[in-house]
Amino acid sequence: MKNWGVSRQRLVPPMQEGPLWGWLGPILVAVFGGILRFFRLGEPHAVVFDETFYIKDAYALLQYGAERAMLGTAEDPVADKRLITGNLDIFKQCADAHECALYVAHPPLGKWMIAVGEWLFGMTPFGWRFAAALVGTLSILILARVARRMTRSTLLGCFAGLLLALDGLHFVLSRTALLDIFLMFWVLAAFACLVVDRDRAREKLADWYESGPGPSLGLRPWRVAAGICLGAACAVKWSGIFFLIAFAVMSLMWDMGARRVIGLRRPYRASLALDVPGWPVALAVVPAVTYLLSWTTWFVTDNGWGRNWEQATSSGPLFFVVDSVRSWLQYQLQVLGFHTDLTQYHPYMSEPWTWPLLFRPVSFHYPTGIPPSACGSDACSQAVLGVGTPALWYGSALALLGLVAWYVSSRDWRAGAVLLTYAAGWLPWFYYALAQNRTMYLFYMIPLVPFMVLAVTLVAGLALGRADAAPARRAAGAAAVGAFALIVLINFGWLYPVLSAETITQAEWWSRMLVDSWVKTAPK
Repeated sequence: MKNWGVSRQRLVPPMQEGPLWGWLGPILVAVFGGILRFFRLGEPHAVVFDETFYIKDAYALLQYGAERAMLGTAEDPVADKRLITGNLDIFKQCADAHECALYVAHPPLGKWMIAVGEWLFGMTPFGWRFAAALVGTLSILILARVARRMTRSTLLGCFAGLLLALDGLHFVLSRTALLDIFLMFWVLAAFACLVVDRDRAREKLADWYESGPGPSLGLRPWRVAAGICLGAACAVKWSGIFFLIAFAVMSLMWDMGARRVIGLRRPYRASLALDVPGWPVALAVVPAVTYLLSWTTWFVTDNGWGRNWEQATSSGPLFFVVDSVRSWLQYQLQVLGFHTDLTQYHPYMSEPWTWPLLFRPVSFHYPTGIPPSACGSDACSQAVLGVGTPALWYGSALALLGLVAWYVSSRDWRAGAVLLTYAAGWLPWFYYALAQNRTMYLFYMIPLVPFMVLAVTLVAGLALGRADAAPARRAAGAAAVGAFALIVLINFGWLYPVLSAETITQAEWWSRMLVDSWVKTAPK
């Protein structure tokens, strides 16, 4: 018989604070982040960067259940111009619905989320950005709560939420109707569900302390919830598959580790017998079904690209199902080919190994012809630059290096989880850059920003030290952590005008371009 008190303490460490502040603190931080994101959400009053694709696709989903061809071209965006004036006559008119079906490269869920804001608030900049701002705000709350659960400290949880609220890239994408903020949200939500599932599984094991093969953990709703979130991530962008694979492996390893900590004689054999059978259901079948369900309106209408409706409906319900699935699978293969051949040059494209250094952000919006009276100077600027807060990003790079050393020395699960997630979201892009020369952008890093923040938070916990450490030690750690948070706040505040389309002088804009590569066009 083992020392059960020590094992239970390792399995389920207690929280340092009660549930009241455990919720109130993160909610207050999320409200602060939400105010930042919703304030002037309708500015700029323009179609910004790739909003030109997703806001119109979302509106087409509302109207037709599938994406539809629009008026205009890239050189003459007639539909964009009409939307800004409130004219919703933006669709091409076709005698046959199939002639107007639009080929799109991304699954529909992210566009459906954008469509919710358009349905609630209309086809206005506020309407089509509402969902992004909402999930951006909710992600702050989720991160604060998951950081609290991982560190057992409400203070560190709020610290994590505050840093995410002050990241420039997260801020910009929370105010822009692109898909990547929704991918980030579902990946973070899945991770949070798995962390809760880890605690719940360990609590069940802690309630059972006899040696032997160990108990079955039964129904695991949090793991199923994680599977739904991961399926939703893939239904926003296919890159969600990287996180699905990583999280599935990570969750199984957590189960094996828990059975080893509890002192079972054959922990890995017990995990294979009792945990593995339900594992693929939650983290393979459930995500697949979720992904398939996101295409519901493509299946039930005849407006979607590649939808062979007449043939599918001509020979009875069984043939309808078979032919519909066949057409859908063919569509998925077409999308795979599109991504493989995506090599078109863009002046703000960048390579993945430069992303952590913020070498080339993306200019989302920079209009010309702003009258001098708007800023009281000869030249005015109104910019939206998709860039992270440098103090946070460079601090997180050092923190990630620190986590490598920490994990090698202690095998701490928290360091391992953050490092695995970061690797899963970053390293696959190296292959696409080297093997396919894919067109890629800095904002592909947005799913990793919460985990960069978690890396900083875990290192901050080490800096603060244990609760029973010497007062001087705790004070020094608190001063260092507080100083870092203040530096991030000042850095974000300095960049805020070029993140939020404030009208400033061009000299003020230039002063915020920290390196030439932020604005200089790359050579072809």
